[in-house]
Amino acid sequence: MMLIAPELQGPDGTLRRRLADIEQRFAAELLSDIEPVNTLVGYVERYRGKMLRPTLLLASAEAAYGPEGFEAHGEAFAVLATVVEMVHMATLVHDDVLDEAEVRRRGKTVNALRGNEAAVMLGDYLISHAYHLCSSLPRPGGRAGGVSLGRVIASATNTVCEGELLQLAHRNDWRLNRRTYFEIIRRKTASLCGLCCRLPALVVGDPEGPGTTPAALTEFGEKLGIAFQIVDDLLDLTGDPETVGKSLGRDLAKGKLTLPMIELLERAEADRAVPGGAGLQERLARQADESLPGEVREREAAELAGLALSSGALAAAKDRADQLVADASDAVRQALPDTPGRAVLLDLAGRVLTRKA
Repeated sequence: MMLIAPELQGPDGTLRRRLADIEQRFAAELLSDIEPVNTLVGYVERYRGKMLRPTLLLASAEAAYGPEGFEAHGEAFAVLATVVEMVHMATLVHDDVLDEAEVRRRGKTVNALRGNEAAVMLGDYLISHAYHLCSSLPRPGGRAGGVSLGRVIASATNTVCEGELLQLAHRNDWRLNRRTYFEIIRRKTASLCGLCCRLPALVVGDPEGPGTTPAALTEFGEKLGIAFQIVDDLLDLTGDPETVGKSLGRDLAKGKLTLPMIELLERAEADRAVPGGAGLQERLARQADESLPGEVREREAAELAGLALSSGALAAAKDRADQLVADASDAVRQALPDTPGRAVLLDLAGRVLTRKA
């Protein structure tokens, strides 16, 4: 499911064709002569939905460097778009193990189908192939001293892992502050989105620094990534399971405090008269109690979501996502001329806020 309006996909659906090429490269790179490996890889096909990260990379390249940029660097852009999708897929497979999730994209997760061991190894297989594919690219400009694309991607992957570890360290921390929350999602989600928007500049060799086009694109990607995660957090509380296509309520069940609940806790602490606010931390902690019957957890989770709605906590979290997208869009408008490529980025930003899955 693409996040871009059909009328913005370029002549003859250029963007759709480029993403289809990424999907073909993805499958070809992971093809094994061992059939059980191919079976596991086939499960990952269901994980791919919006292809946000490849779209960010390709749209940033188009916005900054136009058709001429694709003429000169299209192969590198395509390889890197495939690489970032592999890294992202690996994190999803591993996330499902960490969260003990059973459903993703309306189908069973790899860990639910084949167990944690197979899921962990499949995630590792995806990561190793991502760097194997990335190593096929020369350093930009052919200079020995030029930036190593593999090293840049590895650094972002390290940051994602640090974000996951930081989140694990704060599981069942019902006093998690917003500063730590934003540090977690900056690392685990926004860092890779920011890199996707920055990579075309590294390929082209565009100078980086404050006030440059690469800096504006990186800012766009990072802020969009944070907004995307906030919307994800909201959907985990209020989404329709059939539409979202994955297990809901996993954040509280795994002891993860997200922005909507941080907002609710702050409101309950500031205003003791918030209906249902008494003992809120205890009620949240109860969600993470593994002995709690599933139907009880679902009912109490719905009550907490209702309280977040009536208190204005959900609206406050949504407002934060709105502001991040507005700031990201302003950065792109100021740095890039009004071109079809820029229109794609701005359209993508708006759709992140309105998505239902």
